[in-house]
Amino acid sequence: MANEVKEKEITEGVHNYSSEKEWVKPEDPLLLERLEWFKDQKLALMMHWGPYSQLGLVESWALSDKDAEWSRTDIDWISDGEEFKRQYFNLNKTFNPLRFQPEEWADLASENGFKYLIFTTKHHDGFSMWDTKETDYRITGPDCPFHTHKYADICKHVFDAFRNKGLGIASYFSKADWNTEYYWAKGMERGRDMWRGPSYDPAEYPWLWDQFVNFTHNQIMELMSNYGKIDILWLDAGWVGKGKQDIRLGEVVEKARKLQPWLLTADRTIGGPFENYVTPEQTIPKRALHVPWESCITMGTAFSFRYEDDYKSTRELVNILVEVVSKGGNLALNVAPQPDGRLPRRAIERMKELGEWLKVYGEAIYGTRICAPYFTEDFAFTCKGDTTYCFRLFKNEADYSFEESLTIPYTQKVNQVEMLGGKGFVEFEQTDAGLTVKVPRLGEEEKAPIAYVFKLT
Repeated sequence: MANEVKEKEITEGVHNYSSEKEWVKPEDPLLLERLEWFKDQKLALMMHWGPYSQLGLVESWALSDKDAEWSRTDIDWISDGEEFKRQYFNLNKTFNPLRFQPEEWADLASENGFKYLIFTTKHHDGFSMWDTKETDYRITGPDCPFHTHKYADICKHVFDAFRNKGLGIASYFSKADWNTEYYWAKGMERGRDMWRGPSYDPAEYPWLWDQFVNFTHNQIMELMSNYGKIDILWLDAGWVGKGKQDIRLGEVVEKARKLQPWLLTADRTIGGPFENYVTPEQTIPKRALHVPWESCITMGTAFSFRYEDDYKSTRELVNILVEVVSKGGNLALNVAPQPDGRLPRRAIERMKELGEWLKVYGEAIYGTRICAPYFTEDFAFTCKGDTTYCFRLFKNEADYSFEESLTIPYTQKVNQVEMLGGKGFVEFEQTDAGLTVKVPRLGEEEKAPIAYVFKLT
């Protein structure tokens, strides 16, 4: 029943997220220190990439017959689920990203304010983007034409490139695997009507479930042993947890932390000791959360690559980042690579534009913590030591009109107010209504700002 409840919390592939009450504070001082590191970072580059990028279709979910109605849109073979699954699982035979340039990805991320990477080592479809020894369904497998390329072990080259630029590494790993017969075993009670869970009842076939658990542990330990320093083990497929689908996560995390004692784990939507931080998806909590958290939000319309996708504007991305940070979280901004290994041109433009904004205003983002009044639609607040930062957000250009004075809803004692972006110190007055500041007029060449950013000391 617990897993059925968890499954209902996923709508069209988007997960709900754990409540603050379910968060368990780690006892290990090193993990507490690493959570402070995590809270300093603020901006991650998330990347969903695999053979599914060739279709321009949602990642993995279309394999689940129970999710067919929403996930197999625009596919001609929608009426024949078995043919669809056969062709999907054969996408590895045509996946050949010859224009993959990990160093360029890392340069782009590093230069534009991203502080850590979340990379899909394996999504629910089971295709492994590293040189696993547990299955031939992998990027270095003999059926995959990319297996002879110098960058064939994609995870190795991505992780090394980003780590060399000083960025943290989060290894995304799906606990479900719809390719291995240890999970979706043929001829079991579900027959052809597949869903997110196993094709059999683990309680009735414990020997088969044990094989799946060993398979999962072995794959996780390959990533923890052979791919350098991993900062975060980012575990997806929240329906795989305790109860009938218990993968004995504690055992493998204990083994992993013997090698990498600093390892944070994000066991999504499960709560408890292995969900070191909470992960809202495609949403921002309505209020500030007082536990570590990270919102994964797409730059385009989906986590996987879409042909001719629509990307959020730079203004929208900044507004999202500021709202997330002012409510105590990090933003994991998902940018999906193309099937040829490049990043979409429009996505690169957005990353650079976001980076330019962060070069000017990043001190109000990185290394900050939450402070009242947090977020009030038009205003957002962060703090660092004795300094408070205030953002006056403009959601769109039409939202902006110049006013000589602005009242900030902030009532703490302030000694001076500086307007970031080269505007210098500004005159202000404190009243019962808040802090009224005199705003310098924009130059004729300046566009409507995305936000005013004030430094209050």
